[in-house]
Amino acid sequence: MKHFNSNPLEIFYSAWRNRSLLFSLIRRDILGRYRGATFGLMWSFITPVILLLVYTFVFGIVFKSRWTNSQHSNLEFAMILFAGLIVFNIFSDCLSRAPSLITSNVNYVKKIIFPIEILSGVAIGSALFHSAINFLVWLLTYLVIFGAPPATMLFAPIVILPIVFLTLGLSWFISALGVYLRDLGHIVGLFITINLFISSIFYPLSALPLQYQKIVTLSPIAAVIDQFRQVAFFGLQPDWGVILTHLVISGAIAVGGFAWFQKTRKGFADVI
Repeated sequence: MKHFNSNPLEIFYSAWRNRSLLFSLIRRDILGRYRGATFGLMWSFITPVILLLVYTFVFGIVFKSRWTNSQHSNLEFAMILFAGLIVFNIFSDCLSRAPSLITSNVNYVKKIIFPIEILSGVAIGSALFHSAINFLVWLLTYLVIFGAPPATMLFAPIVILPIVFLTLGLSWFISALGVYLRDLGHIVGLFITINLFISSIFYPLSALPLQYQKIVTLSPIAAVIDQFRQVAFFGLQPDWGVILTHLVISGAIAVGGFAWFQKTRKGFADVI
């Protein structure tokens, strides 16, 4: 029986060895979402524009939600909300696909030479592409309303790194477990929904009573979402202690998830 390398460095070696295949599959995955659509890839730009308008109307005008007390409070709430969703969607898009990631690619599993460990990389690559488009829409809106963005926005890619490693690790773990536990999709869907509401996406953490603020800390992505808003919207330096802590933890989860995937993958073909 073939042995699959679970060395943490294999994560990077595999990505480098299969970089051409990885980028090709990411491109196919992105284009596949819009196959047959009249506007094609333009939907990746149209959708966030429409969503931003809807968020502004619903939360800023209908519910009169506020995050700050400035003259742009309605628009600010929509922008802050959308910034949080940009990060959250990287996490949710990948995890929602993870339970069926292997079972929906049976042909790849049956091919011994195909590096199925890169499928999680394909999912997160596609999610990062759409996140980048959403961020572009967000940035253009910021320029129109508020003017030049803060210089701290340059830290944004570093700030979301913990989310990338966390999502990769969970995706490897869940996709492998999903081969043997077909009910996992329902559990993951519930987990994603819970995180949507406890990650302070729709409200500032300070709006909660102290005894409930601890609930938000249970979310693995809440702190990163908050840091992303700090650098992208409020123009504040990131809390490097928070970023480093989450980077170490998410890195450990990525290593553990990859090791689990490599250990269990030898049985995929028999189960599928």
